[in-house]
Amino acid sequence: MSAHGDHDMGHTVAGWTGSALTIAGSTVLGLAFVAGSPAGVGAGGAILVLAALTTWLLHLSGWGKPTGPRPAGRRDWRTRDTAARQGHPDCLGCRLAGRRPRTGPVLRPQAGPAPAANPRARGSRTARADVG
Repeated sequence: MSAHGDHDMGHTVAGWTGSALTIAGSTVLGLAFVAGSPAGVGAGGAILVLAALTTWLLHLSGWGKPTGPRPAGRRDWRTRDTAARQGHPDCLGCRLAGRRPRTGPVLRPQAGPAPAANPRARGSRTARADVG
């Protein structure tokens, strides 16, 4: 049992790496802003962009996790996600990479004849004229 109880908090290599790089980038950005250093602000911003890209690439390579809780045996932060190559359902990062999980066929309604318009239908001009 972890310190968080029976919850899957998403501790993964991608999560820890992204968090560390984001903290470093925010620190550099904040210190540069206070010091008035435009070059430092740019460097801090570049580290933040690097953090986002690194986290995304680690997620796509299987070091992240899908949305939702994982089975108890797969919650160690060093466990690699073998389903990442196919893409995770409801995952923006996987959709941005062009990965769509394979699902069953999508049923689409059959195109049939359009229903005939009823001039006496509720809300039509002729229906209102008949009422009053």
